[in-house]
Amino acid sequence: MRVAPSWRTLLLLAAPLGLALVMWQSALVARDQALQTLQQDAENELRLSAAGLTGHLSRHDYLPRLLASREGVQRFLSSPHAQDAMPLNLLLDRFRATADVSDVYLLDRHADTLAASNWHRPNTFIGQNYAFRSYYTDAIAGGQGRFYGLGVQSLERGYYFSSPVWLDDTQPDSSPDGVMVVKVLLDAVEESWADQDAELLVTDEDDIIFMASRAELRMTSLHPLSEEERQALLATRRYADEPLTHSGVEVLEHRGAYSRLVRFTDGPLAGPRYLSVTRPMTEFGWQMHILKPLNPVLQAQWVSALLAGGLYGIVLLGGGIGWQRLRLRREREQFAERERQTLARARDELERSVAHRTRDLVETNRRLSGEIEERKRAEESLRQTRDELIQAAKLAMLGQLAAGINHELNQPLAAIRAYAENARTFLARQRLESADLNLEQIVELTARMSEISAQLRQFSRKSGETLTAVSPEACFDYALRLFQARLRETGVEVVRRWPEQAVWVRADLVRLEQVLVNLIGNALQAMAGTAAPRLELTIDTQGDQVVMSVADSGPGIPIEHLGQIFEPFFTTKPTGKGLGLGLSISSRIIDDLGGSLTAANCPEGGARFTIRLPRHAIPSPGGATTHQETLPHA
Repeated sequence: MRVAPSWRTLLLLAAPLGLALVMWQSALVARDQALQTLQQDAENELRLSAAGLTGHLSRHDYLPRLLASREGVQRFLSSPHAQDAMPLNLLLDRFRATADVSDVYLLDRHADTLAASNWHRPNTFIGQNYAFRSYYTDAIAGGQGRFYGLGVQSLERGYYFSSPVWLDDTQPDSSPDGVMVVKVLLDAVEESWADQDAELLVTDEDDIIFMASRAELRMTSLHPLSEEERQALLATRRYADEPLTHSGVEVLEHRGAYSRLVRFTDGPLAGPRYLSVTRPMTEFGWQMHILKPLNPVLQAQWVSALLAGGLYGIVLLGGGIGWQRLRLRREREQFAERERQTLARARDELERSVAHRTRDLVETNRRLSGEIEERKRAEESLRQTRDELIQAAKLAMLGQLAAGINHELNQPLAAIRAYAENARTFLARQRLESADLNLEQIVELTARMSEISAQLRQFSRKSGETLTAVSPEACFDYALRLFQARLRETGVEVVRRWPEQAVWVRADLVRLEQVLVNLIGNALQAMAGTAAPRLELTIDTQGDQVVMSVADSGPGIPIEHLGQIFEPFFTTKPTGKGLGLGLSISSRIIDDLGGSLTAANCPEGGARFTIRLPRHAIPSPGGATTHQETLPHA
């Protein structure tokens, strides 16, 4: 019997497709049944675990109310400073041991702890104030308080019950005089979960996992927290200073309101997939989750698929053996011919594709070469523009320093004139010794003027391209010398905080000096009109970095401007007093040197600019001497 090629191809395609379809459908049916069974088991286990947790916590609900009604507690609360707290501490400790709770303690109306069962421990609650805890605010308002979180002293997870303590509850407008608090630890419940073939989690309304059968999952979140959410949780002190990192859970499939398939991207549960079933615990505002491994589901899928595939294969094999034997030789010949034709077409197509791709690659290489050359030219132009802008900023700073330098030069010039006139008079009177003394003073004054002009020439020079070892102390001293006239006139107190051992940074001397001159100049301008101006210069080391800071006692930086002060052309100075480029250029210079420049307000007032640069090893004596010939304070 001859079969048409189209039908034969259809049969050949239908056989594996049918096998795949049968195995796939069998696996789906088995998967649904196994998931349903697994979900029923998970719901039963979850219901029992939730009931156990509720019972463990609720059986201590009566205790704070019972203790609050005791006459001894009320009598002590009426005059705590006039009585000995030790009998009450012992009483609370006995109740703690009898009720098998963690801690029992009494707060006054101001939330200060007066007595506690852990009075004898180093981390006792006595003397601590818990006004920020909700169990205090709820109870002092006349209600029953409940709260869960980490203890401030012990850092142990616990559940808190609180009840108001009344000294006089007969008046309608009376208020509680204290709060009785009982803390119950959660470790015992978690230890009982370890015997189950599942993972149990308890989350709060913020999706924070605070109870788990796996210790690694505690104090993590079900979803990544934003910075605002993290700060809000830290402000409540519910979980102390825990980082609350993401647990790594990832939802793969939703199977209803309280069921889904999940996996963990990292951590102890990473790898396998789990069936997650959730049960709300409305009494506490929590949700309890159980994670069941999908191993039984996968095993049921494979068994069902293999059984269905084996049965399908037996049926198909029995029907196809006879036809295959009759058509085997002809099929082989046709198959060989088709393969030869297919290979020939593939070879021709490959040759055409290679030629087309070769042309495309040649054209692409040509365009890339042009773009690379254009980018190099643009980078060179940008580098030249940046260097010119930095040099222009330095020359602008020279203009700001001109008044002080002029005052520095006028004094020695006036003195030189006076000494010269005196020398002429002494020469006319033949008093050569006195004339020589005046000429000696003139020489000293000219040397001083030369030193002042050398400082200006040194500041106006251009920087180099290589980074070397630079002394931060010498750079600070050089910058202060440029402002010494203004410092004397304004009476600014300069405080230097240097380390005992000299440190060096890897930087460019000229550019670092420019940044320090700019920061000190800005600080002096900010302190104009300040009653007691104070300039604080600090050098410190932190690991492989050197931290340099310039702080002033001025008005500080407005909060709304802290994020903008390093932007180009942003300035708070009056029109004509600045272009707003100094801090922007200084920040760019420090970035180029491999460091960072930040700004902040000092707690005691004023602004502080901090420079962080890589620390450099102490230069060798020979290398340092060679460098000092051209850079005297490097």
